[in-house]
Amino acid sequence: MSKIGVITFSDGRPYVHQELLPMNIKFQENLILKLTEAGHEVVVADELPWTNESAVSAGKKMLRADVDCTIFNYAIWAWPHFTVLAAQFAPGPFLCLSNINPGYPGLVGMMASSGALENVGIPNTRISGDIASESVFYKAQTFINAASCVKSLRGETFGCFGGRPMGMYTATVGTDTLMKTFGVDIEHIDQWEIVRRSENLLKNHRGKIENAFDWCKKNIGKIVYDGKQLTPDILKKQIASYYAVKELCQEMHLDFCGIKGQPELTNNFCTMDVAEAFMNDPYDFDGPKEPVVCSTEADMDAALTMEIMKKLAKTPVLFADVRHWNDDYQFLDLCNSGEHATYFANASFDYRDNLPQVTFYPEGFYFQAGGAAVHHLAKAGKVTLARLGRKDGEYWMAILTGEFVRYDEKTNLELMARTQSEWPHAFCHLDTTIDRFIAKFPCNHLHAVYGNYVNELKMVCEMLGICWEII
Repeated sequence: MSKIGVITFSDGRPYVHQELLPMNIKFQENLILKLTEAGHEVVVADELPWTNESAVSAGKKMLRADVDCTIFNYAIWAWPHFTVLAAQFAPGPFLCLSNINPGYPGLVGMMASSGALENVGIPNTRISGDIASESVFYKAQTFINAASCVKSLRGETFGCFGGRPMGMYTATVGTDTLMKTFGVDIEHIDQWEIVRRSENLLKNHRGKIENAFDWCKKNIGKIVYDGKQLTPDILKKQIASYYAVKELCQEMHLDFCGIKGQPELTNNFCTMDVAEAFMNDPYDFDGPKEPVVCSTEADMDAALTMEIMKKLAKTPVLFADVRHWNDDYQFLDLCNSGEHATYFANASFDYRDNLPQVTFYPEGFYFQAGGAAVHHLAKAGKVTLARLGRKDGEYWMAILTGEFVRYDEKTNLELMARTQSEWPHAFCHLDTTIDRFIAKFPCNHLHAVYGNYVNELKMVCEMLGICWEII
């Protein structure tokens, strides 16, 4: 989970500090217990700050421990400048937490201290309540989840295979902009490296490719060969492409990535559908693994949105085109060539639950080089949807909620045939009107996870200093 710093502040008068120390420590222990029960690692100040020196020392301990965020804890009146001094060293983001202790002015101390932080330009989040209360702890958990996400983003590297896809402004951003806003670097890699490594794997590591091919034959629900767009040899080429991308990410220490694909690879080599799907999955041909966000069309803002959502939800993240609004059924068909992780077929971390519902179909006319389209229909369930966009060069995030739905098999097939039968689909009822969605949403690509992460996304945006809007 997360590494959390806890500093419980005290009164600067020696006799008050000593008199109330047992009470203050008890409130700190309650907080520590709740955090550790939730699976977090907790780093505690050696001394409850009641002097300038002890406040600085507490902050420096958090810095040395490299905590993901710091909770400033208040159960009694605490001199506000201690918090400001500790914040000069302790890593943010900062949560100012006031415990319920009505006989003593802990809330007053928290309000004065958080106000002092704002005076000097240090952002902070405020919570007041009994940490044993589930509603209060949910707020604290939301903060911790968002803070850990922001902290872990910084220093990551996005691997961009290829360049801008088919003229999409919304898919490409400069390295300086991504670093300034998110602390993320970009490594550009030519797509030829995927081709070169794939061909080497097919030539010199045939056994590895054959084992993965046999795994697909055994576990994929159906593989539909047509002798042209999809053959065993083309599928093996796609499998080799997956291994090539995976190896490049490992060797170049890429945390997440995107593949341009169109038109060079899709016209002359093979589609990247298999590579993109299994990069995003929590398993591959060799067993369980950590999902690595991989966006199609090398969409940088898509991959960054997905990386944030993956960190919050701890699951794979959907990548889809905003393809078609079905007015008769009132749902948005989210459909894209193979980019959906197979995880979404049954929302399971076990491939045996998902893959029986997956079909490898031959690609359509768009992709002359051929390949398997990784087809399935997303499992029904409540979802959070989001996308980072840019207005006049400034980042913002569109956030909304909805529900993936399924119908009977015959209806599902008829509805998928309206757009692209061979591609994966998610049928999404939106918790907004389609007119408002179209008017507000920033681009053609959308991303989703099961569950409700609206509050976490809002808090991530606030910690990053970017705007958000609920559609």
